[in-house]
Amino acid sequence: MELLDILDEKGNYTGKSEERKIVHNKGLWHIHVGVWIMNEKGELLFQQRSQEKKVNAGKWTRTGGHVDSGETPLQAIQRETNEEIGVKIPIDKFKLLSINKEEVYLTDYKITNRQFIYSYFAPVDYKIEDYTIQKEEVSDLKYITIEEMEKAIQEKDDKYTFIKWDKIGEVIEGLKKLRDNYKKFKKQNRS
Repeated sequence: MELLDILDEKGNYTGKSEERKIVHNKGLWHIHVGVWIMNEKGELLFQQRSQEKKVNAGKWTRTGGHVDSGETPLQAIQRETNEEIGVKIPIDKFKLLSINKEEVYLTDYKITNRQFIYSYFAPVDYKIEDYTIQKEEVSDLKYITIEEMEKAIQEKDDKYTFIKWDKIGEVIEGLKKLRDNYKKFKKQNRS
């Protein structure tokens, strides 16, 4: 049974927790985490959700998931990357980019998803073959450029879940800056 901590509308912990299914059925506020994993080339890692997933089955997205009761968002994103893609990225590699409040009613599934989304960035030196996917959650992995991501958004490519995100323009600009800084940092450290 997956328990989630319940938050109020301002993102404060209420001291209560509830089963994930009940959280979604009742539309209770909780925390979700996601990470933009970037390799040395400045490409972003995307994972294809398993066809067995209830929501967005078979779609490409970043790595992420719910924060379990008693867990911090940072602990949760490290756990999720380890579980879903088989790598334990050191805690100090994760940089918090933003916290966004989101409220979505998914009519197909009759659930209300009220969540605070903690978005992280993590630079890595991994190649695709370094990852080990959790088959129940993930069916495939790939790296794409930020420009390929922009093209998918412009074309409203429904194979990706990010086309629904309302702040994706800000995210892309931030990722471009991080990519440029990451490349400069890597170049300086090779000299």
